[in-house]
Amino acid sequence: MSSRISKSLFLLLVVAAVVLFPVISFAEEAAGGSDMAKAEQGKFMALAAGLAIGVAAFGGALGQGKAVASGLEGIARNPSASGKIFTPMLLGLAFIESLVIYALIIAFMIKP
Repeated sequence: MSSRISKSLFLLLVVAAVVLFPVISFAEEAAGGSDMAKAEQGKFMALAAGLAIGVAAFGGALGQGKAVASGLEGIARNPSASGKIFTPMLLGLAFIESLVIYALIIAFMIKP
């Protein structure tokens, strides 16, 4: 049941993102070039940067926690396979962390 709720929530978030992001881009064209509009845009860009890195860190932490828990469970069940489990687990953790670092770089690029 929980899996169905999480899939539904993920689908809802994807649909909301697809619907709302074009609206934001069209609003930028309507804002014009006034200094007040650029100041407001800067505030929202800083908020977007903070939100982006927050979501990336949260998702990365969940992914790393699940990966380590599964890896340690596999090693506990079959200690002789620890070499075959440990290396791919570390590789997976590195990939997850690289995605979080990529989100940090994008957040710095968004910043006004």
